[in-house]
Amino acid sequence: MQVHPSDAQTLAAGLGRQGKEECWLVIAAEPGARLAIGFREPVDAATMRAAALDGSIEDLLEWHDVAPGDFFYIPANTVHAIGAGISLVEVQQNSDITYRLYDYGRPRELHLDEGMAVADGGPYAPGWRRTVPVGGAVTLVDGPLFRLDRLDGPPDPATAARYAGALLVIPLDCTPTIAGEPVTAGSCGLAHALANVSFPESGLCLIAQPV
Repeated sequence: MQVHPSDAQTLAAGLGRQGKEECWLVIAAEPGARLAIGFREPVDAATMRAAALDGSIEDLLEWHDVAPGDFFYIPANTVHAIGAGISLVEVQQNSDITYRLYDYGRPRELHLDEGMAVADGGPYAPGWRRTVPVGGAVTLVDGPLFRLDRLDGPPDPATAARYAGALLVIPLDCTPTIAGEPVTAGSCGLAHALANVSFPESGLCLIAQPV
């Protein structure tokens, strides 16, 4: 279980703009698969630290049942974990800062001091979650830190106009090309401009870029 700081927190700590907000689009989930995001009830820092040390933090977190098409935006400071049996696409700010609060007894390093300094002990707001239709184009995130759209075929003119500059291309069930090179489902490609990307006439694909 982990948490990420915000840009304001990393700037205040002298680390530069290294905050991390992220989002998840579930593309496959076994029956009973769950994600932990936020707490069932508000907890203070002392309670959270004690629970992280003894493992009971698993019981304090809110576990969300998931299915393909579920979309979650994860603000900075939100404690979260990905359960078993889930395949998802994660898009995030370009930062490597992760504070691990609990690791299921594995011997990896924990970051309790840093994590407690930024972790929000409150519940996850329902408005950050949505279910995406099976087909069709949809805007998933439109700032303030990054934008993310799911396309079904080529982008319409309004969507294309929003994507000036470099962008990521993440196929879901099709094979677009970047400068003539195919990008297959399960991989991610970097295009210097949307004009360099050729999308099939139908098929789902994500495009993303920082704001």
